[in-house]
Parts: sequence; structure tokens; C-alpha cells
Amino acid sequence: MASHDHVHHDHPHDHAHRHDHDHVPTVTADSARRVKLAMFLTAGFMLAEAVGGWLSGSLALLADAGHMFSDSFSLGLALCAFVMGDKAPDKLRTFGYQRFQVLAAFINGLTLLGIAVWIFIAAIQRFAQPVAVLAGPMMIIAVLGLLVNLMVFKILHGGDRENLNLRGALMHVMGDLLGSVAAIAASVVIMLSGWTPIDPLLSMLAAALILRAAWKILRRSAHTLLEGTPEGIDVAQIRQTLSEVEGVKSLHDMHVWGLTPQDPLLSAHLVIERPDLHDKVIERAYRLLQERFDIQHATLQVETQDCLTGGDCHAAALHP
Repeated sequence: MASHDHVHHDHPHDHAHRHDHDHVPTVTADSARRVKLAMFLTAGFMLAEAVGGWLSGSLALLADAGHMFSDSFSLGLALCAFVMGDKAPDKLRTFGYQRFQVLAAFINGLTLLGIAVWIFIAAIQRFAQPVAVLAGPMMIIAVLGLLVNLMVFKILHGGDRENLNLRGALMHVMGDLLGSVAAIAASVVIMLSGWTPIDPLLSMLAAALILRAAWKILRRSAHTLLEGTPEGIDVAQIRQTLSEVEGVKSLHDMHVWGLTPQDPLLSAHLVIERPDLHDKVIERAYRLLQERFDIQHATLQVETQDCLTGGDCHAAALHP
């Protein structure tokens, strides 16, 4: 039998397996609209908070303004990611630009990390060289900032929370909320007692929480960029399911990864018992992948002999 009878690179023509090949992202127009509105609100108030922090001498306000500047940049990056994700695949990027969303989320995490480090350094310097803080203006700006951040949080929280890039933007806004609360608390303490070290102290607390958010975003986005198995996907269970398909003798060289955490992809070599089982095996395997694991795009290479077309066929232990 010629080799082309044993190798299957494309999806079958059976109606059960017709699905999208162009990897159009799941990002909705609603999510993009929410990010755009949140970006304008955040950028607008960031200027007011920076001026207020400078005039009042409050590190907590300046830290929150710096974080809001980071948010404005991150939200703009998120919006750019949505636009890029909508671009159709081309000859240079056959998967399209959906992965750009994950890259944008990774950059968001890095900016969160940088902001947190800056707050820590500034707070330590403020402990060494205290400055006067105008608690009244600080309180007014902080309350207004809290209201704006609550509006932005509500806007983003109604979007697609499974989208990594949108989650990154939401994490930024949560950091802003904490920053506003810290600034309000610091202004109250200063007004009542005059104890100015509370300002850098609460700034450091907010920075610690920002660091935690940054770690989560960086860890998840880096996992996707490194072609890690998407969350919720049990590779061992997939292997067992495919092995139990009637007509499959063995399988090897199986890989599961994702363009984004919510868009899993799979490739595998299936060794079948007889050439005439080719179409039936393909049909059953694709149906099981779609129905049991929600894997809508898979490439299954069918062979009648182990390692007929090469592949990492002796490294099953590496891809359990």
C-alpha cells in the first residue's frame, strides 16, 4: 500500500468534523468595547491623580497614579491585542495573530512587577526621609480615584473572564482599587494623628498584593508561550481515550498546547490495525476529542506501522 493511503494530515470531509480552521479568536466585540471605555476612564483620571499626589506629597497617591499609568498602557495593549487577534491568518502566520493576546498579557504582568518594585523602593526612601503630606487633598483625590476604579472594574468584570488578556487588565484594576483604598486609609490616619509613615507603609502593602497578581499573570501567560498544556486538559486521559478507539493499535508523538489558554490544539500519530479502518478511526477519534475534551482543532496522522513517517515515537514518557 502506498504511503499516502496511511497518512492523514487534514480533517475528514465527514459532516461530524467540519469546524473552523482559521483559528478565529473568541474575543468578542463587547470585550473590546469594555476595554476601550476602561482605558479612557483610567487614562483620564491618572493625570488628575498624578497632579494630586505631587501637590499633596502623598506616595500612596503617586503610586496609584503610576499604577493607573501602567493600567492605561496595559488596556491600550489589550485593545491592540484584540484587534490583532481579529486579523486573518496569512502566509507568514498561518495561525493568525491570536497568540498576540498572550504576549500582551505577559507584558502586562511585567509592568505590574515593575510598578510594585518602584513602590517598594520609593516607600523605603520615604521612611528614611519623611515628607509632609496634605491629608485633605489626598483624601479627595483618593475617593474620586476609588469611584473611577470601581466603574472600570465593573466594566471589565462583565467581559469574558476566561480571556487571559482581559483577566490581566482586570488584575491591574484590582491593584488600583487597593491603591485607592490604601490612600484613603492613609489620609484618614494622617488627618487624625499626623503619623505620616502610614502613607509609605500602606503603599508597600498594596505593592505586595500587586506582586501577587503579577506572578499569577506571568505564570499563566509564560506557560502558554512555552506551549504548555492548557489548564483543565488531562493529557493522560486523552491518550487513554484515543488508545481505546476501535481499530487503534497504539499512538505516539502526542502533543497538546494552546494558542491561548481557552483554545487547545492537539497533534498525534495513530497506528491502526488495518488500512481499511482509516476513515472510521479518524471519525471516531475526532468526535471523541470534540465531545469529551472540547478540542476543536486537532491533527491526527494515521499510520499502519509504528514510526512509519518518523516523529518522536519512542518518547511516550515525555508526553504522558
